[in-house]
Amino acid sequence: MTPLTSLQYGINITNFTIQNAIEVKSNETTIIHIEVPKGVFLFLCLLSLLENILVVVAIAKNHNLHSPMYYFICCLAASDMLVSISNLIETLILILLRHAVIEYNEPVVKMMDNIVDTMILCSLVTSLSFLGAIAVDRYVTIFYALRYHNIITQRRVVSAITGIWLASTACSITFIVFSDNHVVILCLIGFFIFMLVLMLGLYIHMFVLARKHSQIIMAQQKGVRRGFSPHQAAAKLRGAITLTMLLGIFFLCWGPFFLHLTLIVSCPKHPFCREYFKYFNITFVLMIFNSIIDPIIYAFRSRELRKTLKDIVLCCSQ
Repeated sequence: MTPLTSLQYGINITNFTIQNAIEVKSNETTIIHIEVPKGVFLFLCLLSLLENILVVVAIAKNHNLHSPMYYFICCLAASDMLVSISNLIETLILILLRHAVIEYNEPVVKMMDNIVDTMILCSLVTSLSFLGAIAVDRYVTIFYALRYHNIITQRRVVSAITGIWLASTACSITFIVFSDNHVVILCLIGFFIFMLVLMLGLYIHMFVLARKHSQIIMAQQKGVRRGFSPHQAAAKLRGAITLTMLLGIFFLCWGPFFLHLTLIVSCPKHPFCREYFKYFNITFVLMIFNSIIDPIIYAFRSRELRKTLKDIVLCCSQ
């Protein structure tokens, strides 16, 4: 494998993916990966980075957005930025190598490989964790509205955010250090499934309540008075709907990567699996798309955030 090819597939998500899915024995046919133009990666990474920076700045600037849910959204945007930055670093290094601006140095490449892998894995774990945190926040908002500020305190929010970042960083480093062990892959897949089941459980419970709310609204429209206004019902569920959209996009964009990991463990030599491995680079495009779409969902679902983002853009353009 040439230095350039080694770097190109080495600075991708997790060393175990490369070792198990790309490296093949000398008597086997090498997997030919579908290439994605580096210009496409650069454009998508820069666009994603700009969007998420704007979201972080908007939340920091507008005091009306200083609430637990928006703190978690801010951290989710920072997590998305890790994907953009890591892929941006990878693409720039590949371009510099291809044009002989820098020389190939194996120890440096390996170090950069580990750094980029750690950043992307950290983004994955933190994204899942903060989506879970937002789900819990929305759940408490709907079912324990009167006790919300006693349960979701500022101190608990800060502790949760700090704990998620520290734990995610530690897990990511551990995954890279023990990347040649299939147990690591199984742990990552298990975490993904656990978070999926947890959030689906919360959603089902929340949307069962939504059905009850719609029945209450219909009763009110018929003149039956209850102690619940349609506006309150809609406001409580709006955040849950936003979260549903974020979660759906996340699983659509990251799902192929987890399928990739599952195939590595279950059938690395099967013809179908080897055919699927050819599209590994496409999973990176989907990950970046997730980082691009998330800020659009934030702005689309929140009038306050949309207004602040508009003010920032207008201020920068003057």
